[in-house]
Amino acid sequence: MKMTSMQIERTLQQFDAEAIPAEHPAASRLESIFGNHTYFLDVFGLNIVEPVAEDPGDHRRGIVVNVASWADANAASLQPHAPEPTDLVIDLEADSLH
Repeated sequence: MKMTSMQIERTLQQFDAEAIPAEHPAASRLESIFGNHTYFLDVFGLNIVEPVAEDPGDHRRGIVVNVASWADANAASLQPHAPEPTDLVIDLEADSLH
């Protein structure tokens, strides 16, 4: 899921991570590997947020999905793997945050 700036801001209020800017040199490489998403780095590796809804057009909540883990303790490189949904669900609507 490609997120708006407001969705990224709301996500970062609930998820201890760093968003990778769309203009970052690695962004086009990530998109070629994982698809058109907004990417987040955290202590576990590279993550995306996928909508949690029965209606695919409903983006009010999203689940954090880890798509690559740090390959070493120095967090210098990532090892891609099958997407692993986490337990973290993000509220993306303004009125859901207080």
